[in-house]
Amino acid sequence: MAKDYASDQFDYVIVGSGAAGAILANRLTEDAKVTVCLLESGPADWHPYLHIPAGFIKAVFNPTFAWQFYSEPNELTKGRRIPLPQGRVLGGSTSINGLIYNRGQRSDYDHWAALGNRGWSYAEILPYFRKTERWEGGDDTFRGRSGELPVSDIEWQHPIMDAFIAGAVGMGIPRNADYNGETQEGVGFFQRTIHGRWRMSTSRTFLRPAKSRSNLEIRTNAQATAILFDGKRATGVQYTRNRETGAMRKVSARREVIICCGAFNTPKLLQLSGIGPGQFLQDLGVPVVHNLLGVGENLSDHFSVRIVARAKNIRTLNEIATGINLGGQIVRWVFGMPSVLALSPSLVYFFCKSKDGLAAPDLQGVFTPASYKEGYVGMLDNYPGMTCGVWRHRPDSRGFVRLRSRDVFEDPVIQPNYLQDARDQQGLLAGIHLARRLLRTPELAKFVQSETLPGSATVSDAELLDFARRYGVSSYHPNGTAHMGPVSDPTAVVDDQLRVHGLQGLRIADSSVIPSIPSANICAATMMIGEKAADMIRGRAPMEATKL
Repeated sequence: MAKDYASDQFDYVIVGSGAAGAILANRLTEDAKVTVCLLESGPADWHPYLHIPAGFIKAVFNPTFAWQFYSEPNELTKGRRIPLPQGRVLGGSTSINGLIYNRGQRSDYDHWAALGNRGWSYAEILPYFRKTERWEGGDDTFRGRSGELPVSDIEWQHPIMDAFIAGAVGMGIPRNADYNGETQEGVGFFQRTIHGRWRMSTSRTFLRPAKSRSNLEIRTNAQATAILFDGKRATGVQYTRNRETGAMRKVSARREVIICCGAFNTPKLLQLSGIGPGQFLQDLGVPVVHNLLGVGENLSDHFSVRIVARAKNIRTLNEIATGINLGGQIVRWVFGMPSVLALSPSLVYFFCKSKDGLAAPDLQGVFTPASYKEGYVGMLDNYPGMTCGVWRHRPDSRGFVRLRSRDVFEDPVIQPNYLQDARDQQGLLAGIHLARRLLRTPELAKFVQSETLPGSATVSDAELLDFARRYGVSSYHPNGTAHMGPVSDPTAVVDDQLRVHGLQGLRIADSSVIPSIPSANICAATMMIGEKAADMIRGRAPMEATKL
């Protein structure tokens, strides 16, 4: 068992073991001369639900393994508090997420570079995407073959999925075998971080191989309460393992403290530590270490709406994954046969343009032969159903994350301001109309009995926008709350080396540093950030840019 001192020293202290933190712990300890302490606020990933892909439904709303955050209510979403769970377990959100591997478009990262972030263009970050993954298909220019993270195609088949894809192709959306390759646009089956029967979290793929190294110490159930400073230099982290007594421990960093807590907890920890908007911190009674206006600002997320239809003439996951049928699926899973237990929540993707004249897709959609009560992933409907969800790739609405009090155990104020920008409203309406057309194609008609949500009586844009405000939810892709940018940007929190502006010995490597949301689920991008950060921290030359 690893030692657990009340106060000790390492070269690096990493806070958070998720998509980036686990990769950093692995890469930094490849050097036997370097010592690393990894702090994780949650437990070890011991529960089967964290490893069986279908366990997603059970794990994501379990407070033992996920922070049960909520947005603040406002009229933009009809006064609702929208769930925003984030992983708090070894592997972070990679242990509870929807398992989709999706990088985004070339233009996303070229835009990062255009904002003044040197080294972050698509050609420059593509080698880091390739370094992480182990994928058997696609073009070697774009795909990695020997990384720690297995990425797989779906083996399970269902006639409704084939009909949906055929209908989309009939509407003019091209079939695309590899949306993570040269071109994203099209329709097809999602790629997943699943290998055989099992979820491939960063805990399983990056931490397990590194655990035996004597220079890595992993401390679970260790809630960071503050970053420690000597003047403007970060020197360590204060944390507690006992919420009841509040007994504090300290771990020191000879070289750097690296924060990998995600888009909600990273700004919260920074603000608790006195880093953020000075006047706001003073008003809360937090001593100001460094006035940095952008901490907690620029929050962005994908706001999704799901159209639901009742199916006919076929069984869907609503029946296959319940009752006696579920027993058969468990047997199939045990023997390594295609089974619903080894599925991601979303199975089919489509990336397309909301209108003619756009250079690249601005909408992402998902489809699955299952439906959930009120359109929200959680409890299956008691009738055969299918769901088509959609969101705008690059929303313009921006929100914030702010400390609620000095109590480290109190959730922060999270206000995404979904649909605040009129462009998001119009883009989402275009997506809803598209999703409806996809569910009404001739190819799918024999399987569709009726639309149940919002229902065929909901017709006008005003009614559909009201429906979106009442039923839309997070896609669980929060980012941007400690965003990367040059010092000339007064709201930037880190530079293009991920160092916090105005401080020494402190970096951030997680989704909070993303300067503008990619046209994708953000897990793959966050893992790439971890890979690139490791080279920066080790003083290595960046990987050679890909020739495209």
